[in-house]
Amino acid sequence: MLQAQIGGTDYCEFVRNNVGSSRLVLDAIKTHRVPYLVHISSSVVESVADDFYSKTKIAQEQLVLGSGVACSVLRPTLMFGWFDRKHLGWLSRFMKKVPLFPVPGHGRYMRQPLYVGDFCKVIISCIENRAHNGIFNITGHEKVDYIDIIREIRYATRCKTLILPVPYTLFYSLIWIWQLFDKKPPFTTQQLEALVSKDEFEVTDWPDIFQVPSTPFKVAIDETFNNPLYSKVVLEF
Repeated sequence: MLQAQIGGTDYCEFVRNNVGSSRLVLDAIKTHRVPYLVHISSSVVESVADDFYSKTKIAQEQLVLGSGVACSVLRPTLMFGWFDRKHLGWLSRFMKKVPLFPVPGHGRYMRQPLYVGDFCKVIISCIENRAHNGIFNITGHEKVDYIDIIREIRYATRCKTLILPVPYTLFYSLIWIWQLFDKKPPFTTQQLEALVSKDEFEVTDWPDIFQVPSTPFKVAIDETFNNPLYSKVVLEF
């Protein structure tokens, strides 16, 4: 169960797509006696962030755990990889369009990015073995500051854009103004607040639990943006 509303400014959309949809899926599982579920939760359920996404992902996970369905609940951190319309994929495409790439404040906001290729293998392991009932924090094994993530993207994509630190208050104001004119902005003030929150998530030995090696961050970034078959594919919805 992978569906989730990630960005936006309408709380009702988050409730409908994260909570309401999950309730329907769980009802169908019970009706058809599906024996096992892999639920994709999120590390935000343990975050200090208090936004629409985190609130509804917490409610979604509680629904699953209270359903009585045998399940693995996976909590990934910030993910990146092929076909990424949000997150690092959007940042890389924006970087190619502008001469200056703005970064809020000093940019030293620690992230624990998770390569989606590794996460897919964890999901496959759950489906094939059905032996991992419980909650698992699938956290990226490297701590990388946001500004260093941007630098790695710039290097991998060979962009010439300059990285420009912008005072946080000014950055916030510009995003807030953008939201006034765009009903579905690519980046919201709530997401900005989540970015600068001081989260640090538990690092578990999921590579051993699921028999999935953790791909080094720099290697994963290169695979994301330089694979000859898939790195140029952009999904549209």
